[in-house]
Amino acid sequence: MRADGKRVKNLKPFFEIIPYIMNKRVDSQNYITQEVDVEGIRKYISEKRGSGAGISHLSIVISAFFKTAREYGQLNYFVANKKIYRRNHFCISFVALKNDGGDEVTEQTVIKIFLEDGDNIFTISRKVNDAVEANKDVKGSNATDKLLSRLMHFPGLATFSVGFIKLLDRFGMLPRAIIDASPFHTSLFITNMASLRSKPIYHHIYEFGTTSIFVALGQNEKRLVLRKDGEVEERTVMPLGIVTDERIASGHYYTSAFRKMEKYLQNPALLEEGTY
Repeated sequence: MRADGKRVKNLKPFFEIIPYIMNKRVDSQNYITQEVDVEGIRKYISEKRGSGAGISHLSIVISAFFKTAREYGQLNYFVANKKIYRRNHFCISFVALKNDGGDEVTEQTVIKIFLEDGDNIFTISRKVNDAVEANKDVKGSNATDKLLSRLMHFPGLATFSVGFIKLLDRFGMLPRAIIDASPFHTSLFITNMASLRSKPIYHHIYEFGTTSIFVALGQNEKRLVLRKDGEVEERTVMPLGIVTDERIASGHYYTSAFRKMEKYLQNPALLEEGTY
């Protein structure tokens, strides 16, 4: 048993054999484009503005994914050493920008937050905002930065160190402390390309670690939509570029899960109830 998950047993033969046929994540990546009408998100953020909640598009997407994954548990599965595991916790990795006190971004870091039973849009927003605030200072460093700094302290040993960590990870012997600090061992890796005024990308899911799903938010775009009455109207959508590991769930499962996630994104008030 790994420190971060428990082996899933009694799988159907097809899912048992798939990790042997596609033994790398690059072999099993599927790419999904999802466009979400942002009218509901805009109204919700506007309504909550001034309440001190500090709700953002990013925190809404994270909350929607978390609530969906509680209903569709396979979203929190991962593959290690050709075996499928159920993660025993829930965490999110995302990139945060740093500055030296001015307006210019000088560095970036990766933040990892842990979500728990009972978390809702308000507690998740607070965790995201607190983590971003704590990592804004270019002089500061989090657990991820410290881990990487130690690995690169002796450049000549970096290849050996990383290789050794990969070997431990492969056989489920990586200590939980390293897993908790590693952004590559996560339920979801998410990036906000809208902050760079960019379209979403399809970001690869890392071969190292246990990331099975990567979501990229893009800048809002205009779309012409045919209404039920036959009239055409212009709507604003938030495009999402999603990359998934098909070894942990079927296409039908992913489709159903992301359809439910879209429901939560279009009506964020549903995210106020704690998730168990």
